[in-house]
Amino acid sequence: MLFRKMLRDIRKHKTQFISIFLMAFLGVFVFAGVGGESVGLEVNSNQYYEDTNLADGWIYSNYINDMFLYQVDCLGATTQMERQLVVDSVADFSNDPEITLHFVENNTISKFYLVEGKPLNINDSDGVWLDKSFADAKNLKVGDNITFEFEGYKIEKEIKGLGYSPEYVYHASKSSVIPDFSKLGFAYMSYKAFPGDMVPYNVLNVKFDGTAENYNELLSYHLDGYYNSFVERSEHTSVSQFSEEMDQHKMMSGIFPVVFILIAMLILLTTMTRIIAHQRTQIGILKASGFKDKSIMFHYVSYGFWLVLIGSILGLIIGPLTLPKLFYPTMSATYILPSWEPAWSMDFVYVALAMVLMSVLVSYYAVKSIFNENPADTIRPKVPKVSTSGFIEKLGFWKHLSFNARWNYRDAKRNKFRGLMTIIGVIGCTALLVSAFGMYDGMNDLKEWEFNQINHYDSKLVIDDEASLSDIDDVAEDVNGDKIMEGAIEIEAGSVKKSGSLLVLNHTDLVTPTDYNWNRIDIADDEVSISQKMADMLGVDVGDTVKWHIMGSDKWIKTKIDKIHADPTSQGFIMSADKLEDLDLNYTPTSIVTTEHVDKNYSAIKTANSMKDMTGSWDELTEAMWLLIYILIFFASLLAVVVLYNLGLLSFTEIEREIATLKVLGFKTRALRKLLLTQNLWFTTIGFILGVPVGYYILKIMWESSGDSFYVLPSISLANLIITAVITFTLSVLVNLMFSRKIKNLDMVESLKGVE
Repeated sequence: MLFRKMLRDIRKHKTQFISIFLMAFLGVFVFAGVGGESVGLEVNSNQYYEDTNLADGWIYSNYINDMFLYQVDCLGATTQMERQLVVDSVADFSNDPEITLHFVENNTISKFYLVEGKPLNINDSDGVWLDKSFADAKNLKVGDNITFEFEGYKIEKEIKGLGYSPEYVYHASKSSVIPDFSKLGFAYMSYKAFPGDMVPYNVLNVKFDGTAENYNELLSYHLDGYYNSFVERSEHTSVSQFSEEMDQHKMMSGIFPVVFILIAMLILLTTMTRIIAHQRTQIGILKASGFKDKSIMFHYVSYGFWLVLIGSILGLIIGPLTLPKLFYPTMSATYILPSWEPAWSMDFVYVALAMVLMSVLVSYYAVKSIFNENPADTIRPKVPKVSTSGFIEKLGFWKHLSFNARWNYRDAKRNKFRGLMTIIGVIGCTALLVSAFGMYDGMNDLKEWEFNQINHYDSKLVIDDEASLSDIDDVAEDVNGDKIMEGAIEIEAGSVKKSGSLLVLNHTDLVTPTDYNWNRIDIADDEVSISQKMADMLGVDVGDTVKWHIMGSDKWIKTKIDKIHADPTSQGFIMSADKLEDLDLNYTPTSIVTTEHVDKNYSAIKTANSMKDMTGSWDELTEAMWLLIYILIFFASLLAVVVLYNLGLLSFTEIEREIATLKVLGFKTRALRKLLLTQNLWFTTIGFILGVPVGYYILKIMWESSGDSFYVLPSISLANLIITAVITFTLSVLVNLMFSRKIKNLDMVESLKGVE
């Protein structure tokens, strides 16, 4: 009988219960969906790294001979090591693609992952195992021949296999942030395929016990001066880039569902409170008829339990099956993994169980008070709340307020819980919209800052490694361009060590450093400037001294920080060519920037990229991020509709008797609709004002999780703030007008007879 009663009540109050179901479903759906995508990335990449035995670190040195191997082995922490020669080459195609060649002595660490063809054979001096993405872009297949040129050598090999490498999950050239697989790739060959008499090994892949920090200290202490640099796994370009991508998605999956879940519990609490208040007489009759308090309690608690349970289960099933499929196609264009499958985590189940448990507790809290009353008292209507005069009502201006303002103030004071729930609901909606639109603003600001405020050139020409200085000067003069130097560095301050970038400007106005307000800052010829985010990560400021070295060189430099600049995508040092020379380092231009659009080929230029190409690459790289933002904006708007509609319905039904009383007293429908609209706008305004800083805080947390490379200041444009306000207030007003229309057809006798 109680079960049938529950079904009738749910049908009668279907709007509120559908809202509870939707919020529970959406909360788990987004959490499990985006989480299934990010957990899938983590599981797939970890499995890939494990299957290929990805190195724990890479030691770069020009002296990796047998004696060097012996010394590394004597450290005691190395469990496995394998040397190789890694060189840049150019494949024999019309667009001169860059191919990184790996001449391996044994392929047991960071193993080549075979997809087609024969396994890599260390004794095969005629074969090459090629990057499958590059092969697909060039329509190459197993059995074809391919020619490489490097360091004065020219070799032709037969493609014996196609596959991937764990070191190239993310692989982009120095001139582009997005991989173009027709222009770059990698290849593995046996050390016996090297054309020279002796292989000049320059990279040692190592597996070790303990932490990377301790291992690096061992290297520094025992082999200082014999190696150029050590890169641990987490600092490797491919690993760190992909890890930052996963961290962003994890943060998204964790923050937004929390709001959905809290709103679901809010709606459940208000709905159950209202149902209990309206069914006091029924509860009293059930008590008087012999039903035990435990049975009645279980009956009302089950309302939210079943709806939240069903919504959570559907969210657990549908989320991981749908949302990951939206992200993976765009991500697979940038990152290379053998498998793109969503994965489950027990965290999804824990969140669903927590939501179900919260629904039980919320329902219990809503109904517990009535069970302290005996049946005789429960059958009687609840005594109306008595409004007493407060401090504000005793002030002189109170009498000058309109009846509208005074009535709404007293009604809100009598029904504090209802007003608080409405405000909290609006805060949640506003916070989600503000953070979602803030991410939209941030992505646009980042692009504008990088490609318009800092870089003012039209073309960037990447200089070939073999080009002579005279050839470089001739090209620079021909295109009316300026030479700059870019490189990878490692910076150390105290116990903190970070990888970063070096930008050496040679009196050019085509690249202008800025502060975090996008204002240009001038860096004198004798000054060194560090990026704000790098300074924050190292814990340093102007006047402090740090150690650093160029990757590939074992020469460490101590430098005083003279200024701090801000850059959205590049974290490290900026200095002049004169300052670099003063530090006893060679100024070697790596690029030429010019305001002209260059489409002419030069022998000294490896590749030319226009600003249009670079912004296009940026758009492709951030495509998955944009998709996530659009999804969050959609769900935030949906949340606003559901919450405001449900709270509007609850507010109207809560004061239905008061409205009927005022109507009997002669108030016109128009005046009563204005009465309801005024209170609604009060609560919406308070919720919106409080929701903006909450949304800003959520936005700040999300941007701080964007990794070491990106520096994005949380900001909300006035336009998007206005859009958020328009969405929130428009929905609030529409919902209010929808329910206030019922005033005209309100049955005053039915509404008032509850006091009989």
